[in-house]
Amino acid sequence: MRNILRRTVLAAAASLVVAAPAAFAQDSSGVADTGGPKLVLQIGGQTEGKVVIDLLTDKAPKSAERLMTLAKEGKYDDVVFHRVIDGFMAQTGDVQFGKKGGDTSMAGMGGSDLPDLPAEFSNISFQRGIVGMARSADPNSANSQFFIMFAPAPHLDGQYTVVGHVVSGMDVVDKIKKGDAARNGVVEDPDYIVKATVEDK
Repeated sequence: MRNILRRTVLAAAASLVVAAPAAFAQDSSGVADTGGPKLVLQIGGQTEGKVVIDLLTDKAPKSAERLMTLAKEGKYDDVVFHRVIDGFMAQTGDVQFGKKGGDTSMAGMGGSDLPDLPAEFSNISFQRGIVGMARSADPNSANSQFFIMFAPAPHLDGQYTVVGHVVSGMDVVDKIKKGDAARNGVVEDPDYIVKATVEDK
């Protein structure tokens, strides 16, 4: 049953607002670029720019494949960053209730028509630039939503699937419009994904 925590980072965590080839450089997440597929997000709204995410197909193959599938189908186009908490993370990907121009009051409670995904936990820590799969209280409920970390949050380690890390455009992520902390990061007139594409290597 869908509830207020549906595919969102747990409220308790939200309240804390305060093996790749050596040839590839590491970013702020401390994870080396795999040289594999990239999820490219063109951001629009108050913030404009491009964000490139290296998908960890070795650590989270099912989750990475899901993001690529939805991007290739155009499902992420015009989807808002519905929940953005300064100093914590920016969440997007609700392809059901998060479309720009529509009623986004339920954004964060939906997902795609595809089945929920099993947890794919790894030893990668939630550092700045890490991309995780959002979920409800059930670890095996991730579907389409994901979040990008502004800062380290090790309390999320082993609780959420790490699906990728930002290799370009973290400066754009930092500028994404923030939400109201008193409303758990809900954003009025949010920034959004203009277009999501996949660059296969």
